[in-house]
Amino acid sequence: MKASHTIRPVFDDPNLVSAAGLVPVLRLAESAGLHELLEEQLSVASPNATAKATSVVGGMLAGADSIDDLDLLRHGGMSRLFSGVRAPSTLGTFLRSFTHGHVQQLDAVSGDLLGGLTTRVPRVIAGGDTADGIAFIDVDDTIREVHGYAKQAAAYGYTQVRGLNIQLATISTPTAAPVIARARLRKGNTASAKGAGRLLAQALTTAGRAGVRARILCRADSAYYGWAFVGPRFARRRGSR
Repeated sequence: MKASHTIRPVFDDPNLVSAAGLVPVLRLAESAGLHELLEEQLSVASPNATAKATSVVGGMLAGADSIDDLDLLRHGGMSRLFSGVRAPSTLGTFLRSFTHGHVQQLDAVSGDLLGGLTTRVPRVIAGGDTADGIAFIDVDDTIREVHGYAKQAAAYGYTQVRGLNIQLATISTPTAAPVIARARLRKGNTASAKGAGRLLAQALTTAGRAGVRARILCRADSAYYGWAFVGPRFARRRGSR
C-alpha cells in the first residue's frame, strides 16, 4: 500500500476545534502578564504586535513548526474561541521584521513571564522558595539541524551537523522539573561558552524574580569551564555556587 501525496487532510468542521487545550494555556499566560509584558517590552515596528506574537506562541503550542502551519489557528471553530488571529502570511512578515534586539526583548519577556507563572502556579519551582532548600541552574547548548543553503547563520558546529546553536539556562530543584529561565539562538559554529557569563547572570536574576530563595548551585559541563562562568563576577552573585 502506498500513501497518497495528493490528498491533504483539513480540519474544517465549523462546530469543532482541533486544539481546545489552548484555551486554558493562553488564559494562564494572559493572567501571568504575557500581554502586558509584550506591550511594554517588544518594540518591533508592526501594528498589533502583541496579538501577532501571541498567535505565533499559540500556533507553536498547537504543533506548528513552520509559518504555513500557523494556519491551524483558523481551522474549524477556532474563531469562536480566539479573536485577533492573523493569517500565516501576516505572521511571516511580522517575524521577518525582527532584529537581534527584538529577539532579546522576547527573551526578557519570557524570563519575566516565569515570575508571573510562579505566583499563579506555586509548585512550578517547588522547594525553591525556602532558604534552607537548594535550586539548580544548568547551562548547556545543543545543535539543531536546519536545511536550505540560504538559512541565516547556519553552520557546521561541534557535532558536524549543519544547524543553529541553542543555548539554554534552566532552573530546577530536587522536586521540580527544569523550566527554561533564559535562552539564546546562535550561529551554528559558535563556541559553547560564548556569552555564558551574561546568560548565567540573567538566569540568576530570573530565578530571583520567580521567587527562588534557596541556595543556588550553577552547573555546566567542561565546555563552560572558564572565568566567564566560574568567576566571582557571575557565578557567585546572589550567593550562588
